[in-house]
Amino acid sequence: MLNIWYYVGTEYMKDAPSYFDNVYEDEWIEDEFVKEMILDVDRSAVVSAHIIESPVLGAITPKELSGGVKVLILMLKDDSFVYNLSNCGNNCAKWVLKIAEKKDLTVYLQHIFRFEGEFEIKIMNTSKIVHNRAEYVEALLEAEGILDERKL
Repeated sequence: MLNIWYYVGTEYMKDAPSYFDNVYEDEWIEDEFVKEMILDVDRSAVVSAHIIESPVLGAITPKELSGGVKVLILMLKDDSFVYNLSNCGNNCAKWVLKIAEKKDLTVYLQHIFRFEGEFEIKIMNTSKIVHNRAEYVEALLEAEGILDERKL
């Protein structure tokens, strides 16, 4: 299940892309699921653990991947921290949900992220579980209202 802390409630990794650059492992890049994420989000093909073919940049290393893909890989491979989902664009949303199908995933968020379809997300601030975009947006606005009223 995906658990989201909205604006407050938990400590989180502040600079996951830089952290990724220092801790990623070759095996992470060679994982088929990770290759699919990289291809979809960055439109880049993994050639090997050290070479990724980008249509814009040419041959790059994993350190030149987008911040969004780096955060996705960390969410999948490194449970050391709660990661800031706000580092990701909306093109990462389906992958966050897919990762959360594989394992319990808790993230931090500072904006309304564009999740589509049916899903199961728990808004940690209120303990509310939502199943679609309308419920999700309503729950985030409720959590934000609680913040405004200083009830947390």
